[in-house]
Amino acid sequence: MNNPFTLSFGKKPAQFISRIAQTNEIMEAFSSSEPSSQIYMLTGVRGSGKTVLMTTISRMLAKDHRWIILELNPARDLLQSLAAKLYSLPEMHPLFRKAKLDLSAFGLGLSIEDAVPVTDIETAIGHMLEQIKATGKRLLISIDEVTNSEYIKVFASAFQIFIRQDYPIFLLMTGLYENIYNLQNEKALTFLYRAPKILLEPLNYTAVRNSYMDIFKISPQEAKEMCDLVKGYSFAFQVLGYLYWENAGKKSLGDILPEFDQYMEEYVYSKIWSELSEWDKKIVYVMSENGITKIKDIRDSLQMKSELFSVYRERLKRKGVVDARQYGHLSLALPRFDVFVLSHFF
Repeated sequence: MNNPFTLSFGKKPAQFISRIAQTNEIMEAFSSSEPSSQIYMLTGVRGSGKTVLMTTISRMLAKDHRWIILELNPARDLLQSLAAKLYSLPEMHPLFRKAKLDLSAFGLGLSIEDAVPVTDIETAIGHMLEQIKATGKRLLISIDEVTNSEYIKVFASAFQIFIRQDYPIFLLMTGLYENIYNLQNEKALTFLYRAPKILLEPLNYTAVRNSYMDIFKISPQEAKEMCDLVKGYSFAFQVLGYLYWENAGKKSLGDILPEFDQYMEEYVYSKIWSELSEWDKKIVYVMSENGITKIKDIRDSLQMKSELFSVYRERLKRKGVVDARQYGHLSLALPRFDVFVLSHFF
């Protein structure tokens, strides 16, 4: 049997923990006859499983013949890409031609006799969405790792118009919290503030423990030790499972920790660290060096005023670096991040 865990980002692994509540929320909203929302944004720290959740939902909807599923590349002209992909759909192409949609101005198909060429990309997509609506189908567009780029801003503005025109178009986007936040702050995109956002919290503790028990046939205590180590962090769950599988019968859990630390550093922690400000790093270092969790003690160690510390606490929480759920305390949310910090802060 092949290793059921994977180290590849974005790829749905053979062994993963389902996010049942979040999946059901989006599926129910999108599948409703009167959708409460036609857009969802998935956010969380790197490696939290945003892409896997987006892929899971897309594949579930793709099983229903009433849905058309398209994924767009955020680095390209999204409206142009959408028009091209819609036009190339085997089941829709004949309808577009029957409706005499002349999209030759965009390099799509040939010019149609007695038809006026469409020269505006939004208008062209609108005509295609009309045909999709007439068939009773719905269109889901997924975009992974959005940023506050011009392509995304133009597309989001057009999407808002398509919704107002009552087209059956739905959008599922993933992005880091700061990128989603910056996109929402655009004056022309205030509708995104009203769009539901799902922050991916740590994986369910019981599900992680049971998964390790079932796969490795280990005791509840051993599975608990592994579960405590990964802290519900989706990528860490994969890394630890992958290494434990590869070293079964050869190395103990303690023996594979150096390799675990190396994978976490190279795949995610170095990038997360590079995106922290100097004060972010100082706060995390103090927590790592002394094991301090009380906010007052952290502030005192850094001689920071409460108002200033609150700003950085919120930043670190949004980045998924700290857990602030316990009142008056902060703890590191990422597994063995303290080991990484102590070797990189200087």
